[in-house]
Amino acid sequence: MTVESELLYQRVAVVTGGAGAIGLEICRLLAAAGMRVVLTARSHAQAAQAAGVLQQEADVHLEPAVLDVTDPASVQSFGQWLAHTLGRVDVLINNAGVAPRGHGFVEMSDAELDLAMRTHFHAPLSLIRLVLPYMQTQEYGRIVNVSSSLGQLSQMGSRWPAYRLSKAALNALTAVVAADVAGQNILVNAVCPGWCRTPLGGPDAPRSAADGAADIIWLAMLPDDGPSGGFFRERQRQPW
Repeated sequence: MTVESELLYQRVAVVTGGAGAIGLEICRLLAAAGMRVVLTARSHAQAAQAAGVLQQEADVHLEPAVLDVTDPASVQSFGQWLAHTLGRVDVLINNAGVAPRGHGFVEMSDAELDLAMRTHFHAPLSLIRLVLPYMQTQEYGRIVNVSSSLGQLSQMGSRWPAYRLSKAALNALTAVVAADVAGQNILVNAVCPGWCRTPLGGPDAPRSAADGAADIIWLAMLPDDGPSGGFFRERQRQPW
C-alpha cells in the first residue's frame, strides 16, 4: 500500500442522499478510491439496501447511516452518531435534493419554498458546521455542495422559483465558507452535475448519473493546491 492509498484508506467521506442515483455513484467512486464512506439516507432500510448493493460489487468500506436532512433532530442525531462511531470527517458531499417545480413565482407556496430551503441550504449549513471542527483539527477537508445552474444569478430566470432561490443560497454559502476557512487546507466548492439520466432527470438526459458523480468526485479529491470558493460544471469554473 502506497502512502497516498494509505491516507485515502484512513479518510472518511459523508455523502447525503447516498441512496439516490447520483448519490449511489458518488459513494461507489469514493469507496473504490479506498475511502470509508458514510452513505446516508432517510431510513436505515434505504441506507442499508444501497450500501448492500455496493458491497456486493466489491470489498469496500461503507457505513450506512440515517439522515433526514429536512429534520434538524435527525441532523443532530447523525452528528452524535458520527462522533461516537468514527470521530472524523475528511470529505462532505451535500448531495441530497428535492425536485424543482416548474411553475412561476406567484404560484410558489410557502411550504414548497420552506422544503427547498431546508434541503438545499439549511441542511448543508448545519452539516458544514458539524464537520468543520474535524477538518480544522486534521488540517484537511473537502466540502462539495451539489448545486445547479438554475441557482446562478448570472442567468436567473422565472420558472422553478423555490429551487432557484435555494440553490442560489447554497452557492452563497459555498463562497462564504470557502473565504472563512481560506489557508486551512479545507477546499469548499459548488458543482452542477448537469442534466443526468436519473428518476428526476428522465431517460432523455445527455449525461449518465456516473458522469455527474465523476465531476463531484473530482472536487472531493482535489490536491491541496486545488481551487476553493468556485462553482463548476464539467470541471470548468462558472460565473455565480
